[in-house]
Amino acid sequence: MKRFFRRSAAAGLVVVLLGVAATIAVTGATAKSSANIQVCVLLPDTKSSVRWTQFDAPAFAKALKKAGVTYSITNALNEPQKMVSQADSCLSRGAKVAIVTDIAQGTSIAIEKKFAKAGGQSIDYDRQVVGGSAKVYVSFDGKAVGAAQAKGVVNALKSKSKPVVAELWGGPTDQNAFWFKSGNDAVLNPLFKSGKLNKGPQQFVPLWLATNAQPIFEQMLLKTSNKIDGAIAANDGIAGAVIAALKAKKLKPIALSGQDATVQGVQNIISGWQTMTVYKYVPLEANAAAAAAVALLKHKKVPGVNGFRKNGTKKEPLVRIPIVSITKANYTRLFKDKFLKKSDVCVGEFKQFCS
Repeated sequence: MKRFFRRSAAAGLVVVLLGVAATIAVTGATAKSSANIQVCVLLPDTKSSVRWTQFDAPAFAKALKKAGVTYSITNALNEPQKMVSQADSCLSRGAKVAIVTDIAQGTSIAIEKKFAKAGGQSIDYDRQVVGGSAKVYVSFDGKAVGAAQAKGVVNALKSKSKPVVAELWGGPTDQNAFWFKSGNDAVLNPLFKSGKLNKGPQQFVPLWLATNAQPIFEQMLLKTSNKIDGAIAANDGIAGAVIAALKAKKLKPIALSGQDATVQGVQNIISGWQTMTVYKYVPLEANAAAAAAVALLKHKKVPGVNGFRKNGTKKEPLVRIPIVSITKANYTRLFKDKFLKKSDVCVGEFKQFCS
């Protein structure tokens, strides 16, 4: 699901540049090692989430290198045509398997068709390409993500009578946003119907961007005269935008979900501004996709298939990866798993909140 820190425009630019550099470094090293490649990893952007450069790219590089296959890892920087060019480059170098994170439905479908026409195969990674031709979909359990977010907010509101809960879902062109929403709905809709919760404003956030989320939440506050007790924020970046809006109006923290267990998200949790985040251990997902790619290369059965997800009129095999809810009670697990560094989280004003 991702998600920039909104401390300042300069800080955001630094994160972008570092993320782009990291991706180029991985790709460049791959290109030098072999003129021909077997696996083409196509990542979408640096703005929807820091995960693509900080976690996915290096995890793929490690897994594919260990498997002994040649590969390319590129990031389209949220430019669909750039991803097409990257895919074409992979095909010209002999790639037989594409690992595709959906960037735009038509574009992603076209890429998968190109690989099929060239005798190759595709894997949907993290975001399903609806209408595509991938052999398998590797993703975290989206409904479980949404349910965990809703349960986290509901549990934090137990002491309030008929609290108002707003919802800021992810990008409306991303199928994952609807998958996560289905988990939100499964928990919240019965409570709205019974009157235990009051349904607040609800809206999708274009492109998952925090810069889009903040004005949306500001309007939600305006419509409700600031009477919002809890909010489903689809990821930590959107949660950060909610917090920025609350602080700008000098309002108190509300029950607030997130996703991706980012440094910013964990800092907001330990300082009392965010209730929880969904921890998705990206190396598990990348490893599963890499294993699927190797299996397809060797014409073997894809390991780990544990369900199916509807894709148009067909059922697409699904490798579903579990998730974990992170709160102030268990955030140190992220340090133990080496997913985040304590030295990155527990700094400056946040050092006082660390145990």
